[in-house]
Amino acid sequence: MTVLVTGAGPAGLMVAAELALAGVEVAVVDAAPRRFPHPRGFTLSARSLELLDRRGLADRFLAEGPVVPYGMFLPGMALDFSAMDTDHPYALGIAQNRVEELLEEWLAELGVRVRWGREVVDFAQDADGVDVVVGEERWRVSYLVGCDGSRSTVRKRAGIGFPGVDATSYGLVADVEADFDALATGEVFVLPRPGYVRIVLDEPEPRTGPVEFGYVRELLTARLGREVPLGRPLWLSRFSDAARQAESYVRGRVILAGDSAHVHPPAGAVGVNVALADAMNLGWKLAATVSGRAPSGLLQTYHDERHPVGARVVRTARAQSLLGREELSPVRDLVAELGAAAGTHLAELVTGVDTRYDPRIPGDHPLLGRLAPNLAVEVGGRSTTVAELLRPGRPVLLDEFGGMLVRPDGHVAWVADPETLPVALRTWTGP
Repeated sequence: MTVLVTGAGPAGLMVAAELALAGVEVAVVDAAPRRFPHPRGFTLSARSLELLDRRGLADRFLAEGPVVPYGMFLPGMALDFSAMDTDHPYALGIAQNRVEELLEEWLAELGVRVRWGREVVDFAQDADGVDVVVGEERWRVSYLVGCDGSRSTVRKRAGIGFPGVDATSYGLVADVEADFDALATGEVFVLPRPGYVRIVLDEPEPRTGPVEFGYVRELLTARLGREVPLGRPLWLSRFSDAARQAESYVRGRVILAGDSAHVHPPAGAVGVNVALADAMNLGWKLAATVSGRAPSGLLQTYHDERHPVGARVVRTARAQSLLGREELSPVRDLVAELGAAAGTHLAELVTGVDTRYDPRIPGDHPLLGRLAPNLAVEVGGRSTTVAELLRPGRPVLLDEFGGMLVRPDGHVAWVADPETLPVALRTWTGP
């Protein structure tokens, strides 16, 4: 077996699919006996839809839910997504577990099925591969990809530091059968869902252990100043504003992606989206490395490119979380005023649309390092698009628009300058 991915969330499924698309042997295991049935989030951003479009998948996801041309940066401060420079100037409302189901279906179409109830408990790596203990079995793989969540066994066993800040505020999420209108008074955050509502409450002090429904009732009553009839609880969970990031995303033959590599407050609902972007950046680089096609140092560029992005995500989510506190309402009001003038910048920041990677070649063309626009092109007398050309997961060299080299993840590696094309090819595509 060539690559083992542990964790069947968005990051793990997307990495595995990218590897399978490139013809690399891959297995996916998850310690859980089955997929978690309750959605932790409900949003796919414009950048996620752009990336999915580069694999011919966007329509599958867009068929699942409504799109809205706005999002919330802070309480009372909406962002206008319609002004962003993207083919998808909106957010898609879709439950995280449905995102995972669709990715798992695509992975199965590529010939790989998730092995549920299989836990990675230990491993040891050497110069040639990784010996992994999966349950009571021992596997030998060339690379191990840890997408096993914020408490990642892979990260801990690899000895990768996870510095950051401890929690200073705490909250509860309660998915409950209840009347939305009785709760939607502005005194608590409540989100309508089919057949239930999601209630988010501040928790006055840290607690551990399972969340008791009676405790949720007490907090809700205290917040509203009255009792509200609540039906059956579907899911109760805790969260905090803790924020951490792995020191390294690549340690020898062990690699981290998604929540294994970074955790942050839930402000902005970006977790799934950052995980998908991690996976798209990593997948083609790992596939090229395993296949012996990669130029020297290609895999390390995954850390070099995604670690700064992760740091920016953590910083932004922390800022949103802190500004949500009541004692900072004057600062929040000032930021809201400034945001009126910088709304597009903030929208592209929180959605990842402004992501730019170092192209590692000289040049200042505005497209270098950015996701290539989905331009209409002609190939062999047939009209097509950049997104369609990228569906096989291979780099694309266009001779239109003065010339453009597009990496398999859709980012522009070279534009127009004949002198730098050989450098770009050596850097990103190998021999």
